[in-house]
Amino acid sequence: MSSPDTDPRVIHARAIKTHLPRPLLISLITLYSNANLRPYSLRIFQTLRNRDVVAWTALISAFSNTPFAFHRFISMLRDSTLPNSHTFCNLFSTCASLSSLPFAFQLHSLAHKLSRVSDPFTASALVSLYCKNRLIDDARKVFDRMPMKDGVCFSSMINGLAQNGKPFQALCYFGEMRRCGVESRTYSVSGALRAVSELAMLEQSRIIHGHGVVTGLNLDVVVGTALIDAYGKCGLVVGARRLFDELEMGLSVFGWNAMMAGYAQQGDKDNVLELFSLMEGRGFKPDDYSFLAVSAALCNSGLAKESRNWITKMRVEYNVEPGLEHYTCLIGALGRTGWLEEAERVALTMPFEPDAAVWRVLLSTSACHGNADMTWRMGQKLLEMDPNDDSAYVISANAFAGVEMWDEVKDVRRMMKERNVRKKGGRSWIEVQGEVHEFLAADKRHERNDAIYAKLAELMEEIEKLGYEPVLDEMLHDVDKKEKKEALWVHGEKLALAFGVLCGAAPPGKALRIVKNLRICRDCHEAFKYFSIVVEREIIVRDVNRYHKFFNGSCSCGDIW
Repeated sequence: MSSPDTDPRVIHARAIKTHLPRPLLISLITLYSNANLRPYSLRIFQTLRNRDVVAWTALISAFSNTPFAFHRFISMLRDSTLPNSHTFCNLFSTCASLSSLPFAFQLHSLAHKLSRVSDPFTASALVSLYCKNRLIDDARKVFDRMPMKDGVCFSSMINGLAQNGKPFQALCYFGEMRRCGVESRTYSVSGALRAVSELAMLEQSRIIHGHGVVTGLNLDVVVGTALIDAYGKCGLVVGARRLFDELEMGLSVFGWNAMMAGYAQQGDKDNVLELFSLMEGRGFKPDDYSFLAVSAALCNSGLAKESRNWITKMRVEYNVEPGLEHYTCLIGALGRTGWLEEAERVALTMPFEPDAAVWRVLLSTSACHGNADMTWRMGQKLLEMDPNDDSAYVISANAFAGVEMWDEVKDVRRMMKERNVRKKGGRSWIEVQGEVHEFLAADKRHERNDAIYAKLAELMEEIEKLGYEPVLDEMLHDVDKKEKKEALWVHGEKLALAFGVLCGAAPPGKALRIVKNLRICRDCHEAFKYFSIVVEREIIVRDVNRYHKFFNGSCSCGDIW
């Protein structure tokens, strides 16, 4: 309940004595709503004799994010009062909150008729609504048709694209915003940082960080948290920690979680646990994401007993029920340790229906430990959920090949052919001087194509001298051994590495960083261990599962991922 000085009922009582002017009455509608006293908001509204659009909008806003907002809006139309931009903004936000798309479409149509849809205030709310519902093309149409775009509009578009897995497009809109001279805002910068973190673009993170310093936004808690998250996801946890230490006193629990998540991706459980303890000492209450960072760190470190203890600790000591993601981490930790039966038991007895991620973890770990029977069962579980999941076929076939179960390999190939499933195309990125270069398998599109292939041939020759032998992909069943070997040589991450070495993507002594959209294959994983010896530096590959830090012939994942 509000204090006496801020309680709207006290303010209301004082105002009655001095004869309430109309603006104050409308303000009281909002004050009562903010104090969670909505019935009083309605009473105030009912005392108004002349209910114009400002009064109706105040009432609709008082009931925002509830179905009553829609009821009040219908009453407003029946009262022959037309909505303004603020009315539409409140209603679109409510539609987004309640996932009420049919009503939103009708509102959009009405906004068109009243010539309100091009107003930046209305359009920004509409863009956010469509992005939240993954209707990106509709959001773009609204944005592109706006004659005047302000910082709020750009922020809505940038964040919407970043949140929907379209980081490249988000950065394009951020660049357009800067070219148009539109002033950066907190959420446009944080949205751009989210985009670069998805791509692990370290140089772009630094560029946007510099922009934040120039504009003064780097001190904002939202931008600061996004910076910590971006540096962490780029694998530069030292830089993330430096920022964290500078901003610590102003950070919320989200900032602490971002820093712990950065360490967790590296499997650095010591720093995660240290921060968790420090966060509690600062008076913050750990939430689901705090525990998820701990679970992920323990999983990536392969610490099964500790993972199980933390699941218990969440319930008993913190009264927090573990979610599906926490159990997935526990299953991953058990699988990495080789406790495959225990991992499967947890998957079948946990209070959640296993999703594709759970079966994929069990599939990968059973294949890594050479348990062909379990690999087959887990592959079947995954295919029951999605018959077109190419990873289930590929991992299963290679696991069977590893223990020379050739009939089973043929069965997997046959199933894949009958269902017309093809291996998903891999893409790899490397950033050079702030520009991202993308490579597909056997890619020939790059302007320095000949030089890249010459450098790759040189690197392959060097690692073969050190003892590298290709790990053949059994899904390439239509080609002979020599062609299989050549196909492995031109995987996208190998081409990205060759280009990085060729053009000096990182200064001497600094790590080369590559991002991949799929799980790194076993041959590339083996080759990169040798590459790290040849190029005499650390090579960091972020695949869809985790970070792989190759240095001096070994990988931080312990060869299980």
